[in-house]
Amino acid sequence: MAVLSGQASKRGSLILAPPSSIEAPLSPIKPVQITVLEARDLKGVKGDTPVTYVRAEYNGVILGDSLKIDVSSDGTVKYNFTTSFEYNSDGPNSLDDIAHKPLFLTVIEVLPKEKKQKEEKTVALGQAVVDLLPLLEGSFFICGLEVSVSIQESLLSVSQLSGGNLLRVTLEAAYSVPEVFVPTGPQQNYMVCLQVPTVGEKEYPLAFKNGILKLGGEKEPIPRPKKWPISNILAPGAQNIPDSFIVGGPYEEEDGELNKTEDREFRIQAESIKKRIVWDLERRCYLDPPAVLSLQKRIAECRYWPVEITRVPVVTSTKGKSSKLDKGDDDGQIFFHGVAYVNMVPLLYPGVKRIRGAFRVFAYQDSEVFGKTKCLFSILRDLGHQANLNKLGPVIAAASSPHSKAMPSRNQKEDKMTKEKDVLRKMSTTLKSQVSETAIETEATVCQNLEGQQYVDAGTFLVMEIELAKALVPKRLPEELASRVKEMIPPRPQLPRRSAGAKKAVEDYHNQITNIAGAILDEYHELFGKQMVDGGVIDHHTLEEQKCQLNYELNSSGKYFAFKEQLKHAVVKIVREKYLRTTALNNLEQLQAFLSELYVYLVDQMHIALNQSTVVASPTFTSCEQLRLFAHEAEVNEDYALASVYYQERLARDRQIVQHWLDYGAFCLLMEENIKAQECFREALSLNPSHLHSLLLCGIIAVMMEHYEEAEIFFEDATCLEPSSILSWTLLGLFYEIQENDIRVEMAFHEANKLLKARLAKEKNITEAAEGGGKKLHTVSATVLRTVTSPQEDTLLGKSAKVLLSSSWPLSNSVQLHYLCVPIHTVHGEHSGCLSQRRLHVIPFLHAGNRTGVGMFTAGVSFVTMPVCGFLFQFVHRALAHELLCQQEGPSCEYYLVLAQTHLLKKDFSKAEECLREAIQIDYLNPNAWAQKGHLCYLSGNLSEAKECYERTISFVTDASEIHFVYLRLGSIYLKEKEYDKAKRTYMLACKKSSSCLTWLGVGIACYRLKEIAEAEDALSEANALNNNNAEVWAYLALVCMQGGRQLEAEQSYKYAMKLELKNEELLQEIHEVQRMVGFGNPSF
Repeated sequence: MAVLSGQASKRGSLILAPPSSIEAPLSPIKPVQITVLEARDLKGVKGDTPVTYVRAEYNGVILGDSLKIDVSSDGTVKYNFTTSFEYNSDGPNSLDDIAHKPLFLTVIEVLPKEKKQKEEKTVALGQAVVDLLPLLEGSFFICGLEVSVSIQESLLSVSQLSGGNLLRVTLEAAYSVPEVFVPTGPQQNYMVCLQVPTVGEKEYPLAFKNGILKLGGEKEPIPRPKKWPISNILAPGAQNIPDSFIVGGPYEEEDGELNKTEDREFRIQAESIKKRIVWDLERRCYLDPPAVLSLQKRIAECRYWPVEITRVPVVTSTKGKSSKLDKGDDDGQIFFHGVAYVNMVPLLYPGVKRIRGAFRVFAYQDSEVFGKTKCLFSILRDLGHQANLNKLGPVIAAASSPHSKAMPSRNQKEDKMTKEKDVLRKMSTTLKSQVSETAIETEATVCQNLEGQQYVDAGTFLVMEIELAKALVPKRLPEELASRVKEMIPPRPQLPRRSAGAKKAVEDYHNQITNIAGAILDEYHELFGKQMVDGGVIDHHTLEEQKCQLNYELNSSGKYFAFKEQLKHAVVKIVREKYLRTTALNNLEQLQAFLSELYVYLVDQMHIALNQSTVVASPTFTSCEQLRLFAHEAEVNEDYALASVYYQERLARDRQIVQHWLDYGAFCLLMEENIKAQECFREALSLNPSHLHSLLLCGIIAVMMEHYEEAEIFFEDATCLEPSSILSWTLLGLFYEIQENDIRVEMAFHEANKLLKARLAKEKNITEAAEGGGKKLHTVSATVLRTVTSPQEDTLLGKSAKVLLSSSWPLSNSVQLHYLCVPIHTVHGEHSGCLSQRRLHVIPFLHAGNRTGVGMFTAGVSFVTMPVCGFLFQFVHRALAHELLCQQEGPSCEYYLVLAQTHLLKKDFSKAEECLREAIQIDYLNPNAWAQKGHLCYLSGNLSEAKECYERTISFVTDASEIHFVYLRLGSIYLKEKEYDKAKRTYMLACKKSSSCLTWLGVGIACYRLKEIAEAEDALSEANALNNNNAEVWAYLALVCMQGGRQLEAEQSYKYAMKLELKNEELLQEIHEVQRMVGFGNPSF
């Protein structure tokens, strides 16, 4: 055994026990065998070849001594010493003892006898500490080069191994202790105590004694080793637990209190300058399966656990005399009795095994402790008088107490246990009377704990760590979640690129047309080349004769049939690839219609092929983004059929784009077609199983359809896929709140809040760096949500959420700022129809004021086009209520804007007006506030005030969230008030921002009213190119053509306007008047 003075041997490697499929009954008493093989590098106090032996000790009992053997000249000695102790589940050397008490192996040198020396003198050379914890982890052996510890059968059954747990409580230090604590004067014992369930529901006290009072001046080193909570350790280095260290960490990542930015300066001062009491002790405790369940139940019922602290005078007595404390004359008073409240709820978060943090110390008051922790008794007071607190170190299995030089032998063990049981029995009797007396005193008056109040005045806090070997609530692995998602939505591979697509078929057709045309020209030159050479002018009659002769030659020679066969294959490919026709049509009418359509298409393509050197194919006027804008406008105007056409056209262009499916799914939600929406979201997820927004939307639709288990899988998978996503954790928290799972609500919101703090700190650093370099950046502000840092905030947390849902997916790839829910409206031309108020859009918003107001719900990803149905209103209302409670300075401008939007959706204009009035009062320069007020006035019919609000909105340097719809409505108001110049300018601004059929229609109407007929026709032509199914566009084109005297075009435009069912009666009446005036334009006359 390589034992040196002051050094401890390392724990050996582990050999795990083979798993047993059948659990056999375990014996309550099992021998644990210890074998010491050899020691190396030994040097004696007197000489290099001393006589030594090894003493084995466990749990305060000497297990035996080896033979006395001489050390060889090279410093090695072989002891081959074997001893054992008995494990007893119901008595001494229990599972709890094995968990936290090590085996001591002390190497002792026998000194040579001097003259006239009767007794043999010895001196300890060194001590080794062997950790027996692996025996509780299923190991049968603990082996090293020098020592082995073995058992015949496992100490734990299969159920205990799977259902049990190991609890580690580390008490680091108490910082910023009262000034009255001084290292001089009478010796004091600084103690901390708490209770945990160990066997069943029986709670067991864990006490940490003999804290070391230190003066300020320097910070405790990090990392530093944890120490054994026992006393009889001779070598200083052996006090450290092998491979166990206090590593600390950033304050912001702690689970306790004093972890905010504003607490950082105080923490630094307290941990470096002020007085502190240091323990650095780790206490282990084995929890059997019933105790684990009891622990979970206890935490769920009462989140806070009391951790008591006190200062106890060390009792000393002289020979033949006994102190008053020994006689039991004390009054049972606990000096400097304080308590810290440790929030244990994070241990019920999925996958969480460890909590560490700082916890404030308060004065111990029975009523206050009971109100917060539901604990009826004080642990320290229950242990009895001051003498008992000092004497019962071994009983409460706590920290070190002064050890005696003479160790009890094995045959003294039973006497010792008997005495301890007698003491506990006397304590129990004393406690019963004491508790009853305390209860009476509490009812009469609340005792003022003046000494304990000094902890509060000094700002004392405990730093401690609680860790479990296994999480109380297992967390699903990312692989498992991904597998479950794949089971529900199998991923679909990308479609392979086909060489023979529709484009290729058309190109082949063009090539064949070109080849055949060249062959026909060659034939023509052979027949009529001489006439062409003569240079004479060929009249129409001659050309007809040449055409007939050419047809005769082609048919008689068989070339016409060859040309037709040459072209047949290209036409077949067009039918299959372009029109997707692979089967015959049985219906004659359908066949004729298809052939007519095909003939027109082939002739058009023939013309393109013949004139491709001079004629370019017409460009596509609408992109996918434009189609989305058109669909948006149609939705707001409640033209849902047209919106559906636009969404389906986007899908027809490319079904492999995830965004197309998400947009169409949102539209289906608006139409309350939940099943179809679910199919769209799942189709998007099947295209990309790692797409965050698809996962979240699948989760939302699953909740709407009451598939809560599936919803939880989707939300959890989203948090695993992107752990840094604030939106994912926020939605998960709102989901758990709907499920009334308060603990997981707190877990999700705590994680989201932590991410938000980190993001804000990063943005602040970037802003400060830019300002330092002479640059100015817009400041992005957000409300940092409060987490529970003290029991006073518990009620608030239980009833409030911390985030508001921002919904759906990104509109663009621009820099993501903060986001705000605002109403979105539009007009159709000069007269707007009934506008939809069923949508809630979350739009990027840059805070223009100086006030912090954007909460975690708006600090996520940019989202648009999520329809608000009853379920999503439930999300929004919950989040709005919680956001209100999070505003420490009162409601923000953004809060009132979102609340006003919800009232607008419900058509509650009076409440919406109140909210907007408050929003404008808070931030007068917010363009979104004025835009919303303009929408409110427009919907309520107050057009003059709406015009003023819209004009103010467009006058700001920063545009409102969706300025497009502000332009449309302001332009419509100008048209109604016959301010055509302003209407033209406003609609032109809208065209510059994002052109659509409606914007160009507004320009065309304004130009027509200004008698600018040419410009009106150009604008209306642009509108018609973007949407040729708008009846008002055709109606104004008819007016323009009649003004220009173009009868045929006027009649065609009027015909299409009537075919598309023009509903504007005033416009229709105007068309009829102009028709009567010019005398044409209506084919029915």
